[in-house]
Amino acid sequence: MELILIRHTSVDVLPGTCYGRTDVPLRDSFPDEAEEVRRQLESFEPFDAVFTSPLSRCRLLADYCGYPKAIRDVRLMELDFGLWEMQAYDSIRDPQLAKWYADYLHVAATGGESFMDQFKRVSAFIDEVSSLPFRRIALFTHGGVQGCALIYAHRVLLEEVFCHIPPYGGILYLPIVEEVNPVQKS
Repeated sequence: MELILIRHTSVDVLPGTCYGRTDVPLRDSFPDEAEEVRRQLESFEPFDAVFTSPLSRCRLLADYCGYPKAIRDVRLMELDFGLWEMQAYDSIRDPQLAKWYADYLHVAATGGESFMDQFKRVSAFIDEVSSLPFRRIALFTHGGVQGCALIYAHRVLLEEVFCHIPPYGGILYLPIVEEVNPVQKS
């Protein structure tokens, strides 16, 4: 099966703001950025199915690209930063933040989830769609989800994932080979 993961376009959020699951607005440049994504998607063969994160930054891009009926799936949402959502990182006074900085892969934000929690839900999604009769699917989603898919497809090491996240509007092509995933999902 082939996964084509499309990251949403740039968001209108102040730099240094912690956001993930918050439904943030897109920049005014959305039409231009979305048109570039739409043009790039024309080079792919038709998709057997199209899925999207339910957050508007992904749904709006799916709609613009011609997929208004994309299937919404919460497993494609960005990392949940819990109580830290929409706070400037520099203003977060939660002692959990230091633990998270030391081990963001395994430590959850207060009231949120860890990267490994996100990886488990994204892996469950990929496992499920891999069992369906699809050859090629498109996913309108987020940088963190794209990172999880890269790990799942054995393209990057867990510890190096954030060096390989595509930019806003970036498209990631991943063939998924049926085999046991090296990162434990349980």
